[in-house]
Amino acid sequence: MSETILVARSGDVTTITLNRPERINAFNVEMHGALAAAIAHVAEDGTRCLVLTGAGKGFCAGQDLSDRVSKPGDPPPDLGASLDARYNPLIRSLKALSMPVVAAVNGIAAGAGANLALACDIVVAAKSAAFVQSFCKVGLIPDSGGTWTLPRLVGAARATALMMLGDKVSAEQAVQWGMIWAFVEDDQLLTTVLAMAAQLAAQPTQGLALMKKALARSGANTLDAQLDLERDLQAEAGRTQDYSEGVRAFMEKRAPKFLGR
Repeated sequence: MSETILVARSGDVTTITLNRPERINAFNVEMHGALAAAIAHVAEDGTRCLVLTGAGKGFCAGQDLSDRVSKPGDPPPDLGASLDARYNPLIRSLKALSMPVVAAVNGIAAGAGANLALACDIVVAAKSAAFVQSFCKVGLIPDSGGTWTLPRLVGAARATALMMLGDKVSAEQAVQWGMIWAFVEDDQLLTTVLAMAAQLAAQPTQGLALMKKALARSGANTLDAQLDLERDLQAEAGRTQDYSEGVRAFMEKRAPKFLGR
């Protein structure tokens, strides 16, 4: 695995750390490839919860602009092709994981880095962390799902202003606006997130995967369509071993032992 990311597993929890701290973990081609390979591996290795964080003082500064420097006279870069090749597959693969994904935002999350964090299922930030849609500062539009995710989290008015002004949102403000789940003291971030990840990994993760499917489709569905979807997914959940175990444990007044199947 490339040193641009670090992968560690403890029990059923895998932690992926973006590891270019000298560049605030900004994306270059190498880190994109390494992260894509790590996510693909996690999808198949039995991991029951994924934690995503950054090395050093920041979570991710987005795209490393020095990785795109062109010489005078060169044609302008095709940024659409870059999204098709790297950022869009990254967000799609992350959202498709059949396990909870928790972002531990340890510092600044800017541009695509902010939208990568917001694409996770649960976001916990250090008190000193901040989120910024920095695209307007270089004449671009938010990508990596930002124009889809952010309005759904904070509403159209706030999303529009954040994107057009490029203002930072503190961790505390992000919680107040419903952008993220929680913030904690800096020195408690990983301890808090890893405890949460262990709790999630011990839950009926196949049921959580079905929950993710229902939530992902709720924004586009009518109420009738969503009720039908809930019916179909609940029928699937009811056929899992974990549902049977959960009912037995409740009746026997003991803690359930879920296996994720």
